[in-house]
Amino acid sequence: MAELAYARVSSEKQSLERQIHALTEAGIDRERIYVDKKSGASTDRPGLRKLLEYAREGDRITVLTLDRLGRTVRDTLNLIHELDDRKIGLRNLADPIKVDTTDPEDSMGHLAVLLLAMFAQMERTYSAERAAHARAVVTAQGRRTGRPITVDAAELERALWMRDHGGCSMAAIVKKTKIPRSSLYRHLPPRPEVALTAAGDGSMTEGLRAGPTRSGVGGGES
Repeated sequence: MAELAYARVSSEKQSLERQIHALTEAGIDRERIYVDKKSGASTDRPGLRKLLEYAREGDRITVLTLDRLGRTVRDTLNLIHELDDRKIGLRNLADPIKVDTTDPEDSMGHLAVLLLAMFAQMERTYSAERAAHARAVVTAQGRRTGRPITVDAAELERALWMRDHGGCSMAAIVKKTKIPRSSLYRHLPPRPEVALTAAGDGSMTEGLRAGPTRSGVGGGES
């Protein structure tokens, strides 16, 4: 059985030494400790990839904490199952829940994996609930959810002309410009005010511009 290990930090500026020291104290040779300076969200982790290629049935991989393996509990759990299928053990050193899958007869090790599975389900549930709540808040505030839509400036200018001078309905503008109706309402300036009295039309005579009196009689009309 080969004793292997894995250490990871999220960026080049961070140091691996604390993890490496703990792993060597646990009995793993430095040349058997595979390392990455990559975010857990990255799928391109050459150190982990090399470790998984090197490991064979009967080997054991040690990590300081399980979050070094994956970005989420679910990612880590999937990797544990993959190693278990290959009969490769895994143990952690510093997590509150200790995992050591080396011994198939170790009931506590399997219980720890089951607890991880439960936490993974809780993580998915809480994440979905937080996302739904955030969408509800945004919708209640009248804001749009989802990815922002980029509106072409030339098409927006065309839409403006079609609305104000082309006599087009909003449905026709949407069809011709392919700009969503909600984006048109958001980006187009308000329509020019329509004069509700003769006072709003500059072509009217001064007498007409005076508009109706409160009694309903026009100021310049005899």
